[in-house]
Amino acid sequence: MSAALDSWFTREILVHEQALERYLRRCWSHREDVHDLRQDIYVRVYEAAGKALPTAPKSFLFTIARNLMTDRLRRAKVVPIFTVGDFDGLNVLVEDDSLERVSGRQALARLAAAFDRLPDRCREAVWLRRVEDLPQKAVAQRMGVSEKTVEKHLAKGMRLMANWYYGGQSADSTGSARETSDDDGFTRQQAD
Repeated sequence: MSAALDSWFTREILVHEQALERYLRRCWSHREDVHDLRQDIYVRVYEAAGKALPTAPKSFLFTIARNLMTDRLRRAKVVPIFTVGDFDGLNVLVEDDSLERVSGRQALARLAAAFDRLPDRCREAVWLRRVEDLPQKAVAQRMGVSEKTVEKHLAKGMRLMANWYYGGQSADSTGSARETSDDDGFTRQQAD
């Protein structure tokens, strides 16, 4: 069987050697590997033909060539993992920003608490103007008040939030100022 297989291989496969060489040079980017690749193709064809002779030898040859190139490309994409003996060389400085993240979350929680303590209309004005970024005129129309009133609500809201955020208390609990209400319902600080 070996002599018959050798004869078949010479007659049906090796006659396509130049065409196979051109095909590999055209499709395979690593020119230095073309010879090894061609030999691996011949080995696969010979082994497969030892089990059963293909009915279309030329198609069989080029199919094996295409599949072998695909396998090699697939294997080239896999990165080998090597054991590392010296872990000291792998030390990488990593900035730990967890403290900054925690303090940022705490600041945001304090700001939210300050916002929640605002009077309803004042909170609505601050939300519409500062968060939704509406123009003062649109805020006034939405709330059904004048622009001057929106301006007062914003000023009061910002003042109360800043006092509570930075001082931990609102202006009315400091005891250093007394508040009076005007005809618009705004509280104003007056010095004692």
